Amino acid sequence: MVRTGDLLDALLAGGRRADRMTHVRHLPAREGTRAPWPAWADPDVVRGYRTIGVAEPWEHQATAADAAWSGRHTVLSTSTGSGKSLAFWLPALTAARGAVAAGTLDPGRIETVSRRAGTLYLCPTKALAAGQHTALDQVLAAAGVRDVRVATCDGDTSLDERRWVQEYADLVLTNPDFLHFALLPQHRRWARLLGSLRYVVVDECHAFRGVFGAHVGLVLRRLRRIARSYGASPVFLLASATTSDPAASAARLIGVEPDEVTAVTVDASPAGRKTFVLWQPPLLPGADVPWTDLLPDEDPWATPVPPPSSATRPDAPGLPAPDDAWVVADPAFPAAPLTPPATSVPPTPSTPVGDATGRADDPAHPTSGPRGTGERVVTDPHDGPRRTATAEVADLLTDLVVVGARSLAFTRSRRAAESVASATRDHLRDVDPDLADTVSAYRGGYLPEERRALERAIRSGDLRALATTNALELGIDISGLDAVLVAGWPGTRVSLWQQAGRAGRAGADGLVALVAREDPLDTFLVHHPEAIFDAPVEATVFDTTNPYVLAPHLCAAAAELPLRSEELDMFGPSTLDLLTELVERGALRRRPSGWYWTHAEPATRLTDLRGSGGDPVRVVESVTGRLLGTVDAASADATVHDGAVYVHQGATYVVDELHLDDGVALVTRRDVDYGTWARWVTSTEIVSVDTEVAWGPVTWGFGAVDVTTQVLGYQRKRIPDLQVLGSTDLDLPARTLRTTAVWWTAPASVLETAGVAEEDAPGALHAAEHASIGLLPLLATCDRWDLGGLSTALHADTGHATVFVHDAYPGGAGFAEHGFRVGPVWLRATRDAIAACPCPSGCPACVQSPKCGNANNPLDKAAAVRLLDAVLAHAPTDDDPHATEQHPTQP
Repeated sequence: MVRTGDLLDALLAGGRRADRMTHVRHLPAREGTRAPWPAWADPDVVRGYRTIGVAEPWEHQATAADAAWSGRHTVLSTSTGSGKSLAFWLPALTAARGAVAAGTLDPGRIETVSRRAGTLYLCPTKALAAGQHTALDQVLAAAGVRDVRVATCDGDTSLDERRWVQEYADLVLTNPDFLHFALLPQHRRWARLLGSLRYVVVDECHAFRGVFGAHVGLVLRRLRRIARSYGASPVFLLASATTSDPAASAARLIGVEPDEVTAVTVDASPAGRKTFVLWQPPLLPGADVPWTDLLPDEDPWATPVPPPSSATRPDAPGLPAPDDAWVVADPAFPAAPLTPPATSVPPTPSTPVGDATGRADDPAHPTSGPRGTGERVVTDPHDGPRRTATAEVADLLTDLVVVGARSLAFTRSRRAAESVASATRDHLRDVDPDLADTVSAYRGGYLPEERRALERAIRSGDLRALATTNALELGIDISGLDAVLVAGWPGTRVSLWQQAGRAGRAGADGLVALVAREDPLDTFLVHHPEAIFDAPVEATVFDTTNPYVLAPHLCAAAAELPLRSEELDMFGPSTLDLLTELVERGALRRRPSGWYWTHAEPATRLTDLRGSGGDPVRVVESVTGRLLGTVDAASADATVHDGAVYVHQGATYVVDELHLDDGVALVTRRDVDYGTWARWVTSTEIVSVDTEVAWGPVTWGFGAVDVTTQVLGYQRKRIPDLQVLGSTDLDLPARTLRTTAVWWTAPASVLETAGVAEEDAPGALHAAEHASIGLLPLLATCDRWDLGGLSTALHADTGHATVFVHDAYPGGAGFAEHGFRVGPVWLRATRDAIAACPCPSGCPACVQSPKCGNANNPLDKAAAVRLLDAVLAHAPTDDDPHATEQHPTQP
């Protein structure tokens, strides 16, 4: 292990890079607390754990294992690397041994003589299941146990292997997708396992959020129902990163009451001292003059947003109502407020802002906004183009490797992972050519055997560093790492702490650095450490009663076994009404004995758990026919189009042909000094106006929309200076998502009333769009990633400036519809959240978004508040119920 002080010195380059570190936080070490092995634990299994170095379990492991063994649904919510897997494998392996398990089964039934307790393990990714299988094999081999049969079974498993698993396996490791598409529809083939099911393990359950979480929750309800039909009532064991109220989230996921779930949240494992650094890359050479010097000296609308005089949060009078980029998207779990930073003050009417020099007349606070904005910001007053986060991380990773550190560098994209790995290897060749071979990339799209080899290499130390996407964020067991670099805000604090938890595992000290991308959100965060370290993590939000999600699962459940009236409660209070509607539409048939699926096609095809949009595109080398990897169908047009440069483990390939119908991209190995960047356009077209509401000149609408994206061409840019070498047009089909949206218009008269000039309208509308997307999860049970949006100063279908918020799923998911129903409440909350936020010019708590495709530009916080005030002036009030005219409309 390398000392943390040496690692930090390597980042700072002996002080030469000290000005890039905006904040350092030292998180104290924690002593571990052991507990004795439970008396019920199988002695051979205990011996196996002792042989691999686990003398005694940590206290939280023993507590959770005891709860599970006693038959309580249990969720263990502790930090990354705290050993959550032992807590569920100890009771599962003990039950599978048979001798102890036989005493817990019904002795009155003859079949219990040969029936052994089974366990079904579910996790979000195949890689995690493979890692758990390896760990289990290690324990069983150390224990000398040969009578427990463990198997991984997923979509890649052959039919012969699948039959063996059905007939013999005691512990089956898989994922919710396999459960939905294969196991539950063919449950009779799995009768042996389902009838003996003692435990269901749901690992990394915090990953099941939003619509995906709702789908998984309904799959688990279907599993409970089918297992019950075979006489089993399994205990659910859930493992999660630290989340807000894990007992409530776990109960909602498996479909029970919160008081039926035991939550273990006190982490008793040791933790080393962790040094957490916030980092901003330097200005590019020649960028000393601020770009804002080109703006006019006077800005007639440079008016500050005064702090509100009243509360906008009912739970905390006087405090701002932040958006879900910072706090839990659930009003039941309010988060701590954002404390205004000491380095800036919110402007007030008495604070002179935006004078002709672009500087506030306040010597105590010399930092101010760019000339012409009339706003004050905390970033460098001479801000300008900065070095990219990927280039900066490559330098930092190089220095960490040179000093002997074992590191991970998390990036936001597959391209960035390959870029960081390639640049790091190039830097290392100038220092020590042998070191270049100790760095690699790791990302989705690699073949399974490649990923397993990389995981083994980083564990063993053969590799010193991996540049990776969030594919390594979940619980793949990689211990002994010294440092983690995070290139860009990962979107949530849960993800950030998951990634940071990879550093200093097994009680060792560690170093973490969050490197800001050239994005206002990232810039804000590295200058506001309280937004990272002093705010609670997000809750896991999803809604299994959403009819758009529930309906196809009711069809799938009826196809598995006819639905009975006494079973409806497990699916929610509105199930009977939804079944009646499905019968009226001809999807199901009602009989005295229940509801039946009578169609020839599988009911499971009605839904896609992950909304992936189709089968992945295979990347194949033309000359050899070798499969290099895969690309998600949704991103294939932009990444493996004709002429695209595809990077795989540092080797560059050029795409010869993309065959969309066959799902194949043919590539040729070629060394090139450039990369390719796709150009695309996105549009939103109103297909049908199902309902429309008039607020005076403002129109609220809800209906079906087509969100269309089309790749038009690409640019070739030289690496590393990104000079444009040329452009090429492409003839690719448009991709259209038919979904539902809510929208509101702002005619010219409303913009004029708001004092929003034509050139300011895009920033005002864009800021209002971001804030409304951030606030909708407070009113509709969804996740920010379940929504999309568009704002435009003139929309062809409405004829006015328009803001759209749409569901990010085919056919809609009910969120936009709910937003339409609560329009006045939603828009007032949006306005108040922006105005109440103590930041002067926009931040992640109000108008910046972690998922903005336009790099959070343009955004105009002050103009957004004025615009929303003008729109809300026409909103209906409680004492004027006839102020709103609502009527269904046809397109």
